[in-house]
Amino acid sequence: MKTIWSFLLVLSVLIFIHELGHFLVARAFGIRVLKFSIGFGNRIWGVVRGGTDYCISLFPLGGFVKMLGESPEEPVEPKDIPFSFSHRPVWQRMAVVAAGPLSNLGLAWAIFFVIFLAYGNPILLPVIGEVHQGSPAEGAGLVSGDVIRSVNGREIRAWDEVSRAIRAGGGDAISLQIERNGQILQVSVTPRMDKLKNIFGEEVNTPVIGVTAAGNLEIERLDPLSAFGHAWTRTWDIIVLTGQGFWKLIQRVVPLSSLGGPIMIAQMAGQQAELGPLNLFFFMALLSINLGLLNLLPIPVLDGGHLVLFGIEALRGRPFSMRQQEIIQKVGMAIIGTLMLFVFYNDIARLFGLIPTPGTP
Repeated sequence: MKTIWSFLLVLSVLIFIHELGHFLVARAFGIRVLKFSIGFGNRIWGVVRGGTDYCISLFPLGGFVKMLGESPEEPVEPKDIPFSFSHRPVWQRMAVVAAGPLSNLGLAWAIFFVIFLAYGNPILLPVIGEVHQGSPAEGAGLVSGDVIRSVNGREIRAWDEVSRAIRAGGGDAISLQIERNGQILQVSVTPRMDKLKNIFGEEVNTPVIGVTAAGNLEIERLDPLSAFGHAWTRTWDIIVLTGQGFWKLIQRVVPLSSLGGPIMIAQMAGQQAELGPLNLFFFMALLSINLGLLNLLPIPVLDGGHLVLFGIEALRGRPFSMRQQEIIQKVGMAIIGTLMLFVFYNDIARLFGLIPTPGTP
């Protein structure tokens, strides 16, 4: 039951924020919004305010904003033309469409901001936990419990700074300043090149010294300004990583079997909810970024596809003909339909153990 409620909470919030972005920008331009729906299908509850039907529909896996004149072939009375979406300048239509995905990215930033402000920034301290046998670190005399204070004269506060400094050296000898039992020691280590798998499963040559972190954490308390900056950095890093993930899928570096649909999202939402609200909201931020970037893909019927068509319209100085738009929309529906079938197949195959769940060996 917790899995279902967690899934509905996450999905409802993400859809609401996405559609709210479209809604607010449309209203700001004076475009009449006829319906704001969470879900598809038959209307099961709602209220009408200011000419807009705010409602919840039968199937909660989605949502939409219906604007006056949203489709060019839709008849609009002359007196209502000033409030019609399709009669607005192309830049206004692009702004309305882009507002949905950008709102999802903004939601992720807001979640990270609250997390950093309320809980602080967890820092994995540069304390050595294990020294691998036969490694350069063992040869240099490093031992478990050593605290790395600097690398090549640069002060170190977190474990990831150690990893970055070693990679930046490209395999050249590095100078470590370590603290051991209250004493400061200078150690020189020459990394060796090993083939390691990155986050996408690719084998890359990486300089390593053969140590792992002890796992000691320190929570850094942040003021609002620092939390603002950390939230932006975290959001941008995940945007870049997600974009790289999309590209790796196209390159077939990441297997298509790793894609998942509503069933996998529900399972992951339930798992994160079991770990506590912090994990659930972090998962919601990650999913919000994925939803925002997915909607920006240049596929017809997605927001990104509309933006491409509007951009071409701006360059051509005229919209596509109705026949051209119908063909484009059919192509987009075919692509989305095929993708939906594929992710549902993956979800069902995972339930029967035919393919592994992402993140498991």
